[in-house]
Amino acid sequence: MTAAILVLLGGAVGASLRDLLGVRIPTRFPWAIFVANVAASFLLGLVVEGTVAGRLPEWLLLLAGTGFCGALSTYSTLVNDTLRLAEKGERRLAVANMEINVVFGLVAAFIGAALARAL
Repeated sequence: MTAAILVLLGGAVGASLRDLLGVRIPTRFPWAIFVANVAASFLLGLVVEGTVAGRLPEWLLLLAGTGFCGALSTYSTLVNDTLRLAEKGERRLAVANMEINVVFGLVAAFIGAALARAL
Protein backbone atom coordinates (compact mmCIF):
# COMPACT_ATOMS: atom_id res chain seq x y z
CA MET A 1 0.00 0.00 0.00
CA THR A 2 1.43 3.38 -0.88
CA ALA A 3 2.21 6.02 1.70
CA ALA A 4 -0.45 8.37 0.33
CA ILE A 5 -3.18 5.76 0.70
CA LEU A 6 -2.14 4.97 4.28
CA VAL A 7 -2.22 8.66 5.20
CA LEU A 8 -5.54 9.10 3.41
CA LEU A 9 -7.18 6.19 5.24
CA GLY A 10 -5.87 7.25 8.64
CA GLY A 11 -6.85 10.84 7.97
CA ALA A 12 -10.40 9.89 7.01
CA VAL A 13 -10.90 8.03 10.30
CA GLY A 14 -9.20 10.74 12.40
CA ALA A 15 -11.16 13.58 10.82
CA SER A 16 -14.43 11.69 11.21
CA LEU A 17 -13.72 11.02 14.88
CA ARG A 18 -12.85 14.68 15.47
CA ASP A 19 -16.14 15.68 13.88
CA LEU A 20 -18.05 13.25 16.09
CA LEU A 21 -16.31 14.61 19.18
CA GLY A 22 -17.30 18.14 18.23
CA VAL A 23 -20.93 17.12 17.93
CA ARG A 24 -20.97 15.04 21.09
CA ILE A 25 -19.21 17.48 23.44
CA PRO A 26 -20.73 20.93 22.82
CA THR A 27 -19.85 23.12 25.81
CA ARG A 28 -18.76 26.66 26.61
CA PHE A 29 -15.16 25.48 26.76
CA PRO A 30 -13.78 23.62 23.70
CA TRP A 31 -13.39 20.25 25.42
CA ALA A 32 -13.79 18.28 22.20
CA ILE A 33 -10.62 19.69 20.67
CA PHE A 34 -8.79 19.24 23.98
CA VAL A 35 -9.79 15.55 24.07
CA ALA A 36 -8.82 15.11 20.41
CA ASN A 37 -5.45 16.86 20.84
CA VAL A 38 -4.48 14.96 23.99
CA ALA A 39 -5.56 11.59 22.58
CA ALA A 40 -3.66 12.23 19.34
CA SER A 41 -0.58 13.36 21.29
CA PHE A 42 -0.63 10.16 23.34
CA LEU A 43 -1.06 7.94 20.30
CA LEU A 44 1.58 9.81 18.31
CA GLY A 45 4.09 9.49 21.16
CA LEU A 46 3.33 5.76 21.32
CA VAL A 47 3.57 5.19 17.56
CA VAL A 48 6.67 7.31 16.98
CA GLU A 49 8.58 5.75 19.86
CA GLY A 50 7.40 2.26 18.91
CA THR A 51 8.51 2.80 15.32
CA VAL A 52 11.87 4.30 16.28
CA ALA A 53 12.49 1.38 18.64
CA GLY A 54 11.65 -1.08 15.87
CA ARG A 55 8.68 -2.52 17.77
CA LEU A 56 6.07 -1.19 15.35
CA PRO A 57 6.10 -1.29 11.54
CA GLU A 58 6.93 1.90 9.66
CA TRP A 59 3.65 1.80 7.73
CA LEU A 60 1.81 2.26 11.05
CA LEU A 61 3.52 5.63 11.50
CA LEU A 62 1.98 6.78 8.21
CA LEU A 63 -1.47 5.35 8.94
CA ALA A 64 -1.81 6.17 12.64
CA GLY A 65 0.75 8.94 13.10
CA THR A 66 0.55 11.13 10.04
CA GLY A 67 -2.97 10.21 8.91
CA PHE A 68 -5.06 9.50 11.99
CA CYS A 69 -3.31 11.72 14.56
CA GLY A 70 -2.75 14.49 12.04
CA ALA A 71 -6.46 14.63 11.25
CA LEU A 72 -7.70 14.06 14.79
CA SER A 73 -5.59 16.79 16.36
CA THR A 74 -5.83 20.31 15.09
CA TYR A 75 -3.75 23.35 15.84
CA SER A 76 -5.87 25.62 13.66
CA THR A 77 -9.09 24.75 15.50
CA LEU A 78 -7.32 25.17 18.84
CA VAL A 79 -6.21 28.66 17.83
CA ASN A 80 -9.62 29.54 16.40
CA ASP A 81 -11.41 28.34 19.56
CA THR A 82 -8.99 30.37 21.66
CA LEU A 83 -9.57 33.46 19.52
CA ARG A 84 -13.37 33.03 19.81
CA LEU A 85 -13.13 32.76 23.61
CA ALA A 86 -11.02 35.91 23.78
CA GLU A 87 -13.40 37.80 21.51
CA LYS A 88 -16.31 36.85 23.79
CA GLY A 89 -14.44 38.37 26.72
CA GLU A 90 -13.49 34.96 28.12
CA ARG A 91 -9.81 35.82 28.31
CA ARG A 92 -9.03 33.48 31.22
CA LEU A 93 -10.69 30.58 29.41
CA ALA A 94 -8.76 31.50 26.26
CA VAL A 95 -5.42 31.35 28.09
CA ALA A 96 -6.46 28.19 29.92
CA ASN A 97 -7.41 26.59 26.62
CA MET A 98 -3.93 27.12 25.18
CA GLU A 99 -2.20 26.12 28.39
CA ILE A 100 -4.03 22.88 29.03
CA ASN A 101 -3.80 21.77 25.39
CA VAL A 102 -0.04 22.27 25.34
CA VAL A 103 0.71 20.90 28.80
CA PHE A 104 -1.61 17.90 28.67
CA GLY A 105 -0.61 17.21 25.07
CA LEU A 106 3.07 17.08 26.04
CA VAL A 107 2.35 14.90 29.07
CA ALA A 108 0.24 12.55 26.95
CA ALA A 109 3.00 12.29 24.33
CA PHE A 110 5.59 11.50 27.01
CA ILE A 111 3.30 8.85 28.51
CA GLY A 112 2.69 7.32 25.07
CA ALA A 113 6.43 7.22 24.35
CA ALA A 114 7.17 5.73 27.78
CA LEU A 115 4.53 3.07 27.23
CA ALA A 116 6.05 2.17 23.86
CA ARG A 117 9.50 1.82 25.47
CA ALA A 118 8.04 -0.38 28.22
CA LEU A 119 6.38 -2.81 25.81
